[in-house]
Amino acid sequence: MGLLPAAGAALFAPAVFAPALAQARPKVVVIGGGPGGAIAARRMASLCDVTLVEPNPVYRSCFFSNLAIGGFLPFEALAHGYEGVRATGVTLAPLRALGVDPAARTVTLEGGVTLPYDRLVLAPGIAYRDEALPGWSPADEAVIPSAYVTGGDPRAIRDQVLAMPEGGTWCLVAPPDPSRCPPAPYERVSMVAHLLKTHNPSAKILIVDPKPRYASQALFEEGWQAHYTGMIDRLGPDFGADNIEIRPGEMQVIVDGAPEDVDACNVIPPQRAADICVAAGVTDDTGWAPVEATGMASTLQPDIHVVGDAASTGAIPKAASAAASEGEAAAAAILHALDLAPERAALYRSACWSSIAAQDAVAEEGAYAPGPDGRLAAVEHAISQTGEDPRTRRANWDDAFAWYADLTAEVFG
Repeated sequence: MGLLPAAGAALFAPAVFAPALAQARPKVVVIGGGPGGAIAARRMASLCDVTLVEPNPVYRSCFFSNLAIGGFLPFEALAHGYEGVRATGVTLAPLRALGVDPAARTVTLEGGVTLPYDRLVLAPGIAYRDEALPGWSPADEAVIPSAYVTGGDPRAIRDQVLAMPEGGTWCLVAPPDPSRCPPAPYERVSMVAHLLKTHNPSAKILIVDPKPRYASQALFEEGWQAHYTGMIDRLGPDFGADNIEIRPGEMQVIVDGAPEDVDACNVIPPQRAADICVAAGVTDDTGWAPVEATGMASTLQPDIHVVGDAASTGAIPKAASAAASEGEAAAAAILHALDLAPERAALYRSACWSSIAAQDAVAEEGAYAPGPDGRLAAVEHAISQTGEDPRTRRANWDDAFAWYADLTAEVFG
């Protein structure tokens, strides 16, 4: 598959942050050092004074973490430092962003630091919806992990799976749409099934899913039947899975009033844009940040662009490759608006691989452009098909590892 977006690497500067003195070049602040924010920062650094606000000294990717749960790469491979980006000209502010004043065009950081901006890029990812999953909160992570935000601990999922009793049950509670990386929960099921097949073959997996359908469903179900026959069951909304409660103390999932006893559980809660997007006034009543499709500019606040999973864009999925493509588009739009670069046609790309078993992965890719309603619409689309030969699936598997290596190398050096 060949529609991979051009990835970008960005960034950062000294370990100790101090606001720069006033300079003639435009000031751009980017909040969030994942693929979308990092790409945007790097693309603007030669023409603007760019400050990347990222409190974590090491970026731990949520994308590709399922492969580590399955044992196909070490968890350390998910960690990426910012040392290789010191010479790029982007200043790193290793502090948390607390607020945005769109009228004054300033960002407030912890410790009282204030950053002025001419343009602001928000790339902070997702947050969980408070109280949207009855009985569970982030305080329960140690007992029932989620591991679906940047910096989460997917290692806890693997450890709990390996500690299950013989013949026990592992449960995944899937999120409603829209959510980050729609196929990822089912890839996670696949990787846990791989672990259990190796270490606890009589164990079972229960998926509790509020959606009537899910991404790449036919491909996953075909793969599960081939590799993990009889191991995986799914309860959808027709069985009450849209009415659930979690009881961490009892290790139970209550499905439409009926308790399901499990030995370990991974919840992926309902999601929204991260808190800083709410503080900036760029979210609507959906919880996401609507943007116009030509350059990811907020439709609610001037001079602010939102890229990555926090944005509500249209047809393009919330995924790392899409975030990188959106970061490119936002950077191009900002440079043009500042009279620093010519206008560039808006074309976005997304590519996603989902691993089902060792050397068996499926792929989906697309290209997207602004539609007549101002949102992104698909102009190209390709997806794996059921019944494909093993060589095709092995090639997808190899492509997935190559993509992860290429993207993270470009972003983090």
